[in-house]
This record gives sequence, C-alpha cells and structure tokens, in this order.
Amino acid sequence: MKNTDVRETIAQREYVNKSRELVLKKEDESGKRLTASVVTFGCQMNARDSEKLAGILVSSGFELLEDTEDADFVLYNTCTVRDNANQKLYGHLGEALARKKKNPDMMVAVCGCLPQEPTALEKIKKSYSFVDLIFGTHNLYAFPEYLSRLLSGERHICEIFDHTDNIVEDLPVIRKYPFKSGVNIMFGCNNFCTYCIVPYVRGRERSRESADIIEEIKNLQKTGVKEVMLLGQNVNSYGNGIDGEISFPELLKRVCDIDGIERVRFMTSHPKDLSDDLIAVIKNEPKICRHLHLPLQSGSSRILKEMNRHYTKEQFIDLALKIRNEIEDIAITTDIMVGFPSETESDIEDTLDVIRDVEFDNAFTFIYSKRMGTPAAKREDQVSEENVKMYFDKVLSLVQESAKKRALIWQGKTFDALVEEVNQSTEGFVTGRLSNNMLVHFKGDESLIGNIVPVKLDECRGFYYIGSRV
Repeated sequence: MKNTDVRETIAQREYVNKSRELVLKKEDESGKRLTASVVTFGCQMNARDSEKLAGILVSSGFELLEDTEDADFVLYNTCTVRDNANQKLYGHLGEALARKKKNPDMMVAVCGCLPQEPTALEKIKKSYSFVDLIFGTHNLYAFPEYLSRLLSGERHICEIFDHTDNIVEDLPVIRKYPFKSGVNIMFGCNNFCTYCIVPYVRGRERSRESADIIEEIKNLQKTGVKEVMLLGQNVNSYGNGIDGEISFPELLKRVCDIDGIERVRFMTSHPKDLSDDLIAVIKNEPKICRHLHLPLQSGSSRILKEMNRHYTKEQFIDLALKIRNEIEDIAITTDIMVGFPSETESDIEDTLDVIRDVEFDNAFTFIYSKRMGTPAAKREDQVSEENVKMYFDKVLSLVQESAKKRALIWQGKTFDALVEEVNQSTEGFVTGRLSNNMLVHFKGDESLIGNIVPVKLDECRGFYYIGSRV
C-alpha cells in the first residue's frame, strides 16, 4: 500500500499559494517586507524538518532572517528528549513576549516534539498564551494551512495529532547547505526504551517507499548535492511494515548507485539489529562515509535490560570490535547516559570497560533526564545529584582520552575533505569534514565551498585537525 499522500501535498501547495497572496497584501498595506525566522532545537531530523518549514515560509513570500530580533514571524521547532531542551524553549518564549509587546502584529509559533507531550503543551497554552500557533510532529506537513489561517487573522491555533499513517513530502525546502542534505527515510520509533519520550512524541515507525527516496535523492543531485544523510530513529528497521520493500542495506546500495552522489551518511543505527549485511555494505561501498554512530547508553547489562535496549555489555563490545575488524578506517561514535535510575558505581565501571575496549572516536555524554510519561520517570530509585556528577566526570574524562587517542592515529595522513564553510575564527582558512566526520581547518577561500579536496592532517588539536591542501 502506498503511504505517500499526494492529495495532501497538492492541498498544502495550494495553501502556500494562498499565503503568498496574503503576504503580498500585508506588505502593500504596511509598506515593508514581511520577515520570518526558524529556531531549531534537537536532532538531525528536526534540522531537516526546519529546512522544510523555512522553505514553506520563503515560498509563502517571507524573507528569512537568521536572527529572531526583527522577525515578524518566529517559529520554534522544538525537542523534548531532555528537560534542558524544554527550558531553552521557555527562555526563548520569554524573550519573544517582550518583543511581541513592542510589536503586537508579530506572530509566534511552536511546533515539533515538545507540543506532543501533554504536560508541556498545557504549560505553553497556560503560561505562554500569546503563542499564536502550536502544532506537533504528526502534522508538520500542514504548516502551510496553519500559516494561511494566521495570515487571514485567526489566532491561538492549536492542532496536535495523536498519530498519522500518512507521509507527506515534496513540499518546499530551503537547505542550509546547497551541496549536502538530510533525507528522511522513516519516521517514529518502535523500541520504547524506558527513558525515552521519542515513541510517544514521534509515533510508531513509518518507512517511506524506497522509490520515493531514490527519486528525491536523484533530484537533490541535480541541484548540486554531493552528500546525503539518510535519517531515521533506527535506520536498521527501515522497510518493516511495507510489503515487498527492500532492506536498509539494499537501500544504501541503491543510493550509492546514483551518479553524482559522492558521499552517503546515515543515522541512527540501534545496536540490537545492526546486521552483518549492513557491515558488508559499508565495507564494500566506498561512497559510504567511514563513520558509524552506535548509541551505547550504558555499559552495564543490568541497566541495559532496565532500559529495554535488547543487548548486553558483551554483545555491544563484540559488535563494535567486529565492525572495527571488518572496516579498519571507521570511526565509531556513541551516546552515553549517566544517572539512569538505580545506577551504581559498579554499573559505571562497566561503562568505562566498554569505552576502554571499543575506544570510541567520540561520544555524546549526557545526564539522564526524567521525561513524564516514560516508565523510568516513575521510578523511586533516582540517582542523587552528587553521585551523578561523580559518575559523569569519570565517563567524560575517559571519553575525551579515548577520542584524543583515536584522533592522533590519523596525523600525517591525507584524506578527502568536503569543504563546508569559511572558517569563522581564522582568517584565510576554510573548514572541511572528513569521511569519518572529523573536522579539519586549512588554508583556502570560499571558492572551495562544496568541493571535495585532499587534505593532509598536519596537527591534531583534540577534536579537530589543522591541515594543508595537497
């Protein structure tokens, strides 16, 4: 059954046209250009969503601004994986209120994961009642409709869907980089880790049809895209639920077959179902970047079981070492959570064991955050702040040591770097990204942006390199 809703796409494009007419009318009345800004919190999938939201705003006639200070329309695309993301939003909304008092015609919208959480939604509606539009992850595609309603004078629009079976693509997009792009291959998550809010705010897994994905990437290539990142909460389960659909390793191969696409990345892979077929494809396809993000969360088998992660300490180590053995030049990064309920010093020692054995190239180390509605939040055996800090410092110290050790092994070697931008801190330098996701700064100018050039890694500076073009 085809899950792409073409009729909805057509309807939303008509709303874009209607919004454009309304924007032009308002500009004629006010004598000035209408401006908009999109503020993004969270993951790569949110960043990709924001490119779509920005595209809709620009196609509707708004001028896009980097800064929210002078924007007539401000849209916050939110994350709610951890509480600090919620607090960041509330801080931004406080600032927006001050600006709205000076400019009553200013419009403020909140979308994304946070409004899908009932408690957070009620807080926005009660404490930040000046927000004009609230919508969630399941109906992000309907933003053109909501925008046209706002421009027609309607206020306090709140549209939150509990779920959706449809996938609505092919709406306007403004990419941050013209030479690389994220591509959603699936949405939602079925894993229900006991600490995680994602399945509740993004819903169950829904895969896009491979033919639609391939067509999108071919079209991206025609516009100059050289690198794509395939996005999903767990890409390994791509295709589940669609009769006759191909597997994720097969999808990767078909993407690599597209002429003009020079680099392919993906995230995220869940350790529980990363297959030998996937390892083989990464090994044998030179276009696939030598970087694998493999979230550990904890090295304790006891904690992993309570997290509902479906693998043990030993299984994770065996998998990571198998990958290193098969693909010698791969960089393995990870996520590590500290302070999960009931975690002890012994559990942390298990995590340190894994870091030593695997030697991660880098790790995002963070403190457990209670998320209302998850099983872990209800537990009474929460870890004290004092112990969490002690555990966190131990883990972070060893992660940094491991990352530095891994980075040093590339010193003096030459690798291709995709030049992403002019370096902001050193005049006359540009910044490139290696296949293994490490950054290198070297002499160059903006004419190199978007090109893949060979660079010798001269000096390791911990998490990045100073290099020279070969």
